[in-house]
Amino acid sequence: MAVEGIVQPDLLGTALTQMREDVDRHFDVLLPVPDDARAPLVNAMRHAAIGGGKRLRPLLLAATAEMYGVTRDSAVRAGCAVEAIHVYSLIHDDLPCMDDDDLRHGEPTVHVAFDEATAVLAGDSLHALAFDILISPQVTADPFIRSELVATLAKASGMDGMAGGQMMDMMAEQAAKGDEGGEGGFDLHTVTRLQQLKTGALLGASVEMGAILGRIPPEGRTHLRNYARDIGLAFQIVDDLLDHEGDEELAGKALRKDAAAGKATFVSLVGADRAREQAQVLVDQAVGHLASHGAEADVLRAVACYITERDY
Repeated sequence: MAVEGIVQPDLLGTALTQMREDVDRHFDVLLPVPDDARAPLVNAMRHAAIGGGKRLRPLLLAATAEMYGVTRDSAVRAGCAVEAIHVYSLIHDDLPCMDDDDLRHGEPTVHVAFDEATAVLAGDSLHALAFDILISPQVTADPFIRSELVATLAKASGMDGMAGGQMMDMMAEQAAKGDEGGEGGFDLHTVTRLQQLKTGALLGASVEMGAILGRIPPEGRTHLRNYARDIGLAFQIVDDLLDHEGDEELAGKALRKDAAAGKATFVSLVGADRAREQAQVLVDQAVGHLASHGAEADVLRAVACYITERDY
């Protein structure tokens, strides 16, 4: 059995590399460029979906599913659905009407490489693709499992998840503009809720969907939900730290925009040192939630440990 919290040092790097290759291969097949006027749309989707990103969400899904005997192909296909939602959200977040970013993963954002209208359609199409993937028997032959996967991803993507969190983030920026104190009008509880929706919901769905594929009943997923909740919050705290003190070249995008906008973040509310300590506490808790598992959960442990060690 693996010692709790201790994993092979190269385990995560190998797992992420393999997942990036698997996801890129699937998207390449899923997104053939048509020989008609839709070509710019599909090229924009490919620009966003292939060759960029850490692929952390599909890795979480596959690592969870494979603990329960799910085949690699089924897990990766379901992971591509989550990644399609994540990529669509990034395309829309980067638009001038939202965060107005020109770089993503060190490359021009979709609205810069193409145009705004094409970027909107590319995001919409990736959103649709996610659910098209999940209803395929290639993910699982069981229609009830497919239905639960769709419901889980839909809830995590909409007003009770990622989109709702993005709306709260937009309201935080509006509050900041009217707050002379520079704390964005949001307290720590509200910022935590915002990030649990904006970032945590999709990370949580990834773990939950892995367990659903593995036919684990809802009452058997509690420790996995707790794990996902803690890594989701830790992930966003570290994101805030990186935005505060990170390297733009490593990040491949503009940093320190939240501070410039005066938005409340974990760092602005509690300070960098305390935020860093809290992230570590959450990671330790996340690893602890996996105590009932042996070496089969080592990738999940490695993901948790990676969160506080990453530099982009």
